[in-house]
Amino acid sequence: MSTVINTEVQPAGQERPAHPRTWKTPNRKKVLAASAAAIGLIAVSAWGVKYWVWARAHEETDDAYIAGHVHPISARIAGSVEDVLVDDNQHVEANQVLVRLDPRDYQVRVAEAQAALAVARRQAATAGTAVDFSSENAAAQSTQADGGIRSAEAAIATAEATLAEATAGIPKAQAALSEAEANRRRAELDYHRYGELVAKDQISRQQYDHARAAYDAAIAAKAAATQAVRQAESRVVQARESVGHARALLVEAHGKAISARAAGTETAMRRRQHEAALAAIQQALSVLQDARLQLSYTEVRSPVAGRIGKKSVEAGQRIQPGQPLLAVVEDDVWIVANYKETQLTHMKPGQRVEVTVDSFPDRTFSGTVDSISPGTGAQFALLPPDNATGNFTKIVQRVPVKIRLDRESVRGEESRLVPGLSVTAVVTVR
Repeated sequence: MSTVINTEVQPAGQERPAHPRTWKTPNRKKVLAASAAAIGLIAVSAWGVKYWVWARAHEETDDAYIAGHVHPISARIAGSVEDVLVDDNQHVEANQVLVRLDPRDYQVRVAEAQAALAVARRQAATAGTAVDFSSENAAAQSTQADGGIRSAEAAIATAEATLAEATAGIPKAQAALSEAEANRRRAELDYHRYGELVAKDQISRQQYDHARAAYDAAIAAKAAATQAVRQAESRVVQARESVGHARALLVEAHGKAISARAAGTETAMRRRQHEAALAAIQQALSVLQDARLQLSYTEVRSPVAGRIGKKSVEAGQRIQPGQPLLAVVEDDVWIVANYKETQLTHMKPGQRVEVTVDSFPDRTFSGTVDSISPGTGAQFALLPPDNATGNFTKIVQRVPVKIRLDRESVRGEESRLVPGLSVTAVVTVR
């Protein structure tokens, strides 16, 4: 703004007329524009300082998404679908039946396995009874054989003693026979001599009769001695036969002992058969358990609580083992944020995070940094880069960071936070 001064000289003694000062009118638009520019510069400067301060304490990325456990549900056995008990997007609980297959074929297998188990148990019981019988029979035969051997050995000893005694009696009997023969001859001579004398009446008839009686007695004594010799010889023969019989009994007893040992071997064989029957019981039990397990597979159950997705099974469908039927998305979700490696300088687990979801940006969720990946995303790619070959161009890598959302923060929005949604994650690092 400029001022114009009047320099005209007035005559002395005259009063100078009063003239008002004249001001040049300023341009109001320029003033407003300059003021607005100044205010804008101050505001921008203040916002820049504030953003700089905020940026030093926060790391932000929009390369982030919601992740969760998606459990593919498939059949473990082949069969026909009898009933589908869930629908798309339905919430299910852990161990809830999702799909039911026709169980009749597997029920028949269970019945067959139960029958086979019953047969195996009966066979094992029979084999056990056979083992007991064979063991007792072998013990009885062994005891009988041992008794027979001892009895035969005693009989042999007795028979040999009798044989020795009978053998020793033969010379005695023969000596008695010789004595009886001598007495007979003497009696015979006396008898004949007395006969001649009685004929000549040199002796009495009584003496003759005594001589005759003595002769007859001598003859009888010789006959008795002869019979005694024969009896002694017969006793020897009989004793020898007794020895032979006793030895035969000993051989028979040894044979029974061998048979008893064979019965023991048979017992061992039957015991092994019993063990095999017991093993057959275990095998039948395994088959029964497998049949029951296969029957339980006719009910396809949910491993976790979650929501149904990607359902592709319908009633009446014939399915094969491993064929995908549907998926269960677990209720628990988290954030995977891919931060640049230059943003991880001050980042560590436990730091607070603010999350906004692109689907409903007006709602902000809070959470914490759970963990940082042990490698960059490129390292886990199907074809990881090899910087040792070709020309090298440095590219900033990104590292996945796992973020857990606070339960209170997501309360009421659990059904809307589904895996795959894009989010923006801001970590407070200072």
